Amino acid sequence: MKRPTIADLAQAAGVGVATVDRVLNGRVKVREETARKVHEAAQKIGYHGANVIRQRVFADLPELHVGVILQKERHAFYQSFAREIEERCAASTTHRLRLTLKFAQSTLPDELAEMLRAMVGKVDAVAASGLDHHLVTDAVTELRARGIPTFSLLSDFAQGVRESYLGTNNLKVGRTAGWLISKISGRPGKVAVFIGGHRFHGHELRETGFRSYFREYAPDFELLSPQPNLETRQLTYEATHEMIARHPDLVGVYCAGGGMEGAVAAIRELPMPRRPVLIVHELTPDSREGLLDRTVSVVMQTPLRALCEDLVALMCATAANGMAETPGQRFHNSIILTPESL
Repeated sequence: MKRPTIADLAQAAGVGVATVDRVLNGRVKVREETARKVHEAAQKIGYHGANVIRQRVFADLPELHVGVILQKERHAFYQSFAREIEERCAASTTHRLRLTLKFAQSTLPDELAEMLRAMVGKVDAVAASGLDHHLVTDAVTELRARGIPTFSLLSDFAQGVRESYLGTNNLKVGRTAGWLISKISGRPGKVAVFIGGHRFHGHELRETGFRSYFREYAPDFELLSPQPNLETRQLTYEATHEMIARHPDLVGVYCAGGGMEGAVAAIRELPMPRRPVLIVHELTPDSREGLLDRTVSVVMQTPLRALCEDLVALMCATAANGMAETPGQRFHNSIILTPESL
């Protein structure tokens, strides 16, 4: 395709070529509203000088250095999460954001605690996903004492100390998964739930909501003891196989956290009439394929773009106004995907 020209950019922004030239060269002051319009148009059409325009437009904005710690660098979901954070930081119009993005190598709380402490003196705010543990709470407390707010993502931690939680309402997510299995399965039977571990606050809430739904509205179903899977594919695969063999009346499996690839592989090996309802989180190549061949009944997807937009706005607002007296939480509704959604 032909590379967009200044004339193309002027047309897309609804301004004259001379105005675009002034924005690019910065020799003559252009109204902020007009400059922003040119910048947005440059991003939209893929103009090669979009970064130069951004530097001109946002040169006077305050700089904010933010750190983000995510899990599982090679996992498709966290790769998507990282891209969204990078894009939202680049698109900020209130601050010039510098992003330091790190990935934890394990789910151990001492690693996350050390990664949080390592941000001291380097960033103005931190966001992270990980376990809820006293070592993590201690680290967040130290950051807060130094004026660095911490935001928990997806699964809450350090409640009462961190600045805010951003993610889904995990109690409601669990109840929704329970409702879906009770309606899709077509008959009562045994139901299994996988959690990543007992220190994942979000998984614990999802399991609680899951159980509370069945207890209240579907008591004919029998819930098996929760299966910690350490969010690993192989452990989930083996545990699913064992459950299928031990419980021929298994009608539903809910993966409240990671490792769902193992459940998808195990259930795919069953003939269609024997397959239990399978509900997993996050649309990845594995879960998408599972939907397409109907091994997976429902995917509950985190709205990453909306969450990252909210996170960036909240970080900027906190930098401008200071930390809140009462730590809060920001809920985003899951996107429900079925085989017919694709």
